[in-house]
Amino acid sequence: MSDTSSSTSKTVSESSDSEEKKENPNLQEDSSQSQERFKVNKKGFIEAEGEVEELLPGLKFKVVLDNGHEIIATLAGRMRIHKIMLIAGDRVRVEMSPYDLTKGRVTYRF
Repeated sequence: MSDTSSSTSKTVSESSDSEEKKENPNLQEDSSQSQERFKVNKKGFIEAEGEVEELLPGLKFKVVLDNGHEIIATLAGRMRIHKIMLIAGDRVRVEMSPYDLTKGRVTYRF
């Protein structure tokens, strides 16, 4: 009797797995599309890519993100230490706090 019940539970779990696989591809496609726009790093900051539109005084930059939002970004410390300069039109990776999405930090120049 235990053999038949275990085989029945396997078929039930296999059918539920196949149902989840049918539902998950749609969810995975949606999640992969949202990850292209931004991602959250391990420190909890939101990372996005964009293009430097304008140079502002005090090592600040107006950056237009790929999703169309404009933010004011400063250079990260490592970029200042290594004297990496930015000009209008550069592609950059920006790190933003989830609390204020209008300000950010440029962490990488492509």
